[in-house]
Formats: sequence, C-alpha cells, structure tokens
Amino acid sequence: MAYIVILSSGSLFAQDKQDPPEVLNRQTDAIDVIKSIFTKKRGTPIDTVKKKHSTFSILPSAGYNPSVGFSVGVTSTGGKIFGDPKTTTFSVFNANAYTSTFGLSNFEFKNNLFTNHDKFNLQGSFQMGTTVALDYGIGTGRPTTGEGSFAINGFSLQNNSDVFPIAFSYVKFNERIYKEVVKNVYAGAGVIFNFYNNIDDERLIGPNLGTHNYRYSVINGYPTDGYKANGLLFNVEYNTRDHINRPYHGLYIDLVLRFNEPWMGSNQYASQLKTEVRKYWSLSKKNPEHILAYWLWGSYLLDGSIPYLELVGTGSDATGRLGRAYTVGRFKGANFFYNELEYRFPITKNKLFSGVAFANAQTASNARRDVSLFQYVEPGGGVGLRLLFNKYSRSCLCIDYGRGVYGSSGLFLGLNEVF
Repeated sequence: MAYIVILSSGSLFAQDKQDPPEVLNRQTDAIDVIKSIFTKKRGTPIDTVKKKHSTFSILPSAGYNPSVGFSVGVTSTGGKIFGDPKTTTFSVFNANAYTSTFGLSNFEFKNNLFTNHDKFNLQGSFQMGTTVALDYGIGTGRPTTGEGSFAINGFSLQNNSDVFPIAFSYVKFNERIYKEVVKNVYAGAGVIFNFYNNIDDERLIGPNLGTHNYRYSVINGYPTDGYKANGLLFNVEYNTRDHINRPYHGLYIDLVLRFNEPWMGSNQYASQLKTEVRKYWSLSKKNPEHILAYWLWGSYLLDGSIPYLELVGTGSDATGRLGRAYTVGRFKGANFFYNELEYRFPITKNKLFSGVAFANAQTASNARRDVSLFQYVEPGGGVGLRLLFNKYSRSCLCIDYGRGVYGSSGLFLGLNEVF
C-alpha cells in the first residue's frame, strides 16, 4: 500500500534511558519541534528529563493500492527498561492496524522484552486480519511482463497482468522465551500457530492454467481454501547490541529450528532452519551515528513440506521490510537467502536528520524448475532519509528509495530502522 504519514506523539513513560542526559540535550527530535510550536516553554532541565520522558511514538497513515483500495491505519512503537538501566536492554513493543475500502483489515502486536540484567528475553507477535498477497511465483530469475511500475511500501501502484493476487484471512501467533546461559548467549524454545482461511485466487482460471498458489497446493497435497502451519521453535541467540531500535554497535545472532507438527494441527510435517545475523560498527567516537551495518537473513527447508503462503522471501522478516527495492513477496522459495549492507550517517548537527545508503541481494530456490539457491541473485540498492522521532527511544521515521532489476523501484516508509 501507499502511505502518507502524519507525526504525533504519545505519553508512555519509561523510568530510565539508554543515553545520558547531556547527550540527549544536544539532540533535537520531532517531538521537540512539535512542542516548540505549540508551547512557549523552551528547554527542559536535565533533572526533569531524568524523571520523566516519553518513549512512545505513533504514525497515523493513509494509502491506496489497486488490490487493497483506500486504507487508513496507525503504526506505533514504545518501550521501557525492566530493570537496572546499566545492565538491562531497552525492551520494545510495536503495534499497527489498518482497514481499507475493499474490506481488508489487519492488526498486529509485537514484543521484544528483556528482564532485569537481561536474564530472560521474550520475543513474539500476534497478527490477525484479511489481506491480499501479490504472487509472482517461486524462485529468483523470474522477470514478469509489465514490471517496472513504481511501488510504495512494497505494493505496486498499478495492477500487473502477470501477478496473481491472493486474498485470504489469517491468524498468527508465536512466542519464544530465551534464558541467558552464559554472558550474552541465550537458549530457549517457543511455539508458533499460523492459520490461513478463505484463500481466494482472484485470477484462477482452471486447474491446468491456474495460479502458482493453486498448482503448488494441489501438487503438494494442501487444501486450496485454507491450511495450518503450527509447531515448535528451538532457539539460540547471541546479543551485544547497545539498543534494539537503533544500535550504534554490537552483534546479534539468532538461530531458530522450527518443526511443523501434525499433532499440533499442521497439515504436514516440516523442519526449517532460520538464521539471522546483524552486525553494527560505529565509525566515529565523536559521532557514533556514523555506522556501518550488515544484515544476513536466511531460511532453509530441511525436511517435509510447507504450504504456499508460508514460503519465505521478500518481506518475510519480523517487520516485513526485508528487500527494499522490491514488492512484498516478489521473490520466495522453500530456501531463501538475503544480505544487506547499509551506511548510516548524521546530516544535521542536532541529529534531527540523518541519512542512509544501502545495497542488498536476495536469492530463492524452486525445486520444480531446478532453480537452486544462489543460481540467480537479485540485487537492489538505494538511499534514505531519517527523521529522529523520539530521541529517548532512538525511534526514527524512515523514508527510503530503492531500485532493483527488472525495472523495479519504490518508496519505503517505516518507523525505526529496517534492521
């Protein structure tokens, strides 16, 4: 969908902060600008800052896409430190919702929580709604006719005759709990329940000339109108990031084994491995916002079979922002690999504005076409602008422009850094 965002602020308060008051008072965020416009009171003393500050940010939105119609919604993020601020990582909550004139809707809540001294880490999400997925088929190395139209937030602004819209309802829940086993290393387990119902291939024209989703479901023995992918998660995590929303330095590694189990309601058994690595280098002691950031994200089917709407690809990460330069679901497969390098830099002295330059590449497999992982690699790249929205939680408004192959290009908006 295309989105127009409007800035506003909330009033969820945390007890402490990651950055010291003398650093925060040299920074200006969007909330400071709004306050300066609507109040005559200027300059908050450091003592007041230490006692009370907002860590909640919200972005109302509106948009249009030919498959969704006109939509209105809201995206928000907040956080708090649940323990000693010197030894406890800043915990983050995210929520968003929208509704559209075509009767589509979505609600989503996500959490990434750390207990006192980072002894436990809880990560999870809950999602429900009705939506439309744009289906380009499986694997990389697949150009489509008529491609090249401009997209906003992963949705094309015009219909494409070679792309099959799939409407469906869904309920998704997952929660993982990690316990620190040695310093910065966590191990844990969790559950995942994904339900897909009322699947409608809007351009289905028969079993022999059907859509990618229909053919895949029939060949692999899945119902064409709905299915379930429920299972167990086993995790190992390493985390030395100084902040979740906007790290200046540190390393994050997450390995997840997933088992879809028929005894938990899954249509078929499957085992998958998900890998994620995020590394941050601060390039300047004077201006730590000069950052080189690297992101690796991959998912691999080890055994069994997964339903079509569970295939991983562009936009399959937890925040749905993987693969800037392409629409959501543009590339996908049973096996998928992605990596990205981004340079982040301040623009204004007060840190209100900063910028990024990024380059990425993704590849996906398709066993039926004998397309293996890394056989075709699809590159992308672009630049972006950052508006520091809330300096206490390091949240920022992101506006990115990306270009890829096959004439793909788009504008990508979001709250907080992509990774």
